[in-house]
Amino acid sequence: MFALLKNRKPAAVAPAPAPAAPDLRDAVLAISRQASRLGHDAAEVRGLIEDTARISQQQASAVQALAGQVTEVQRAQGGIADTTTESLKAVERAREAVAMVGAEVSGIVETLKQVAAAAGQITQIALQTRLVAFNASVEAGRAGEAGRGFGVVAGAVKDLSAQVEASSKAIMSTVAELNSRVGALALEIQLPNDAQTDPAKGDAAKGAFHRALAEVQDGVGRISVAAEQSRGICDGLSGQMGAIEREMQRSGQSLTTANTRSEAFLKVSETLIEVVAGCGVDTDDTPYIRGAQEAASQITQLLEDALRTQAISEADLFDEAYQSLPGTNPAQHTARFVALADRLFPQVQERLLGLSDKVVYCISVDRNGYVATHNKQYCHAQRSGDVTWNTANSRYRRIFNDRTGLASARNTRPFLLQTYRRDMGGGNFVVMKEVAAPVVVNGRHWGGVRLAFRF
Repeated sequence: MFALLKNRKPAAVAPAPAPAAPDLRDAVLAISRQASRLGHDAAEVRGLIEDTARISQQQASAVQALAGQVTEVQRAQGGIADTTTESLKAVERAREAVAMVGAEVSGIVETLKQVAAAAGQITQIALQTRLVAFNASVEAGRAGEAGRGFGVVAGAVKDLSAQVEASSKAIMSTVAELNSRVGALALEIQLPNDAQTDPAKGDAAKGAFHRALAEVQDGVGRISVAAEQSRGICDGLSGQMGAIEREMQRSGQSLTTANTRSEAFLKVSETLIEVVAGCGVDTDDTPYIRGAQEAASQITQLLEDALRTQAISEADLFDEAYQSLPGTNPAQHTARFVALADRLFPQVQERLLGLSDKVVYCISVDRNGYVATHNKQYCHAQRSGDVTWNTANSRYRRIFNDRTGLASARNTRPFLLQTYRRDMGGGNFVVMKEVAAPVVVNGRHWGGVRLAFRF
């Protein structure tokens, strides 16, 4: 096939220009080189602006996320304030409830005192009853046989009074112990009168329970104050972040404007280069323009022959239903013409690499920027998880629909010369020129050949 191509006449290749006057030639070459330098600088500046804009957008996103977090903190602080307010109210209710319990305890203490007094009186009565019973038993003994029955009764009364006295003393002992415990409890939960009338005594005059409540109240109060201070700080931070976000938006707009203007400079340089290249004077770019046109002519002939011999159908050759290859990063795709491209394109593409040591790549792309097969040095299988290596070394089966790639793919003029930064991955960029020539198969625009070369 390639031998047949060598016997065919290249189609749509720019004819060799007629010799120009030396002075005119030198002037044209000077303009061409200045335009190239302008394009190089414009592409570099445009790339830096794009990098800055991307970083600025990332920072703006980070600021927005941080602002959202600050808002969540403010919301949480509002919840803390509400909770501390309710806690303080609960402490106050607890204090009131304890005061009521303290009043009841005081009543219990008084009741126990009354029980103790009554038990004391019973003890006295029992003691007197036992004494009377003792005297009665003595008198009954003196009465002899006649007082024996009375003596039995007197003895029983004496024994009963002894039991009553013992029970009364047990009651008094129990009441005394209860009184001691209840009194201690009263001291713990009741706010003494002197603490109310003498503020100077302060916490020292309060019971332990009241001191604990006071400590809780004080701690909750400190939390509330700290939350309020934190809310004030966050309010200030939120305002500052809002200002930063507005400034970043203005910066983004300025970067967009700068990018648009750099694009204008880049287009001016590319237009100058194209005008100079078409004026009939050989420039530094002329060999690459002719090389791209010749390669495009050969690719066109190969594809037309494939259709003529029915090696592929027109529907398959112009297939746009790209199928994503799972697990690839950057994403790779396949199309119904990749097998044909793998078989036919390398013979043309690899040969063009020998045009000059400045040539970086020569590829054929369809009108959407899809590269079925790249130069062999860029057709390595991807490494899992190594995006930087993949970006630089696995460039086939990919769609390059950036500004430069799409413009080259859809160009229908005899040639298109552009200047751009090529992303090699890992933050590595190379500024180069690229000339594109269209591939038209049986009158239908299929895509183009892209020939990139260093300055």
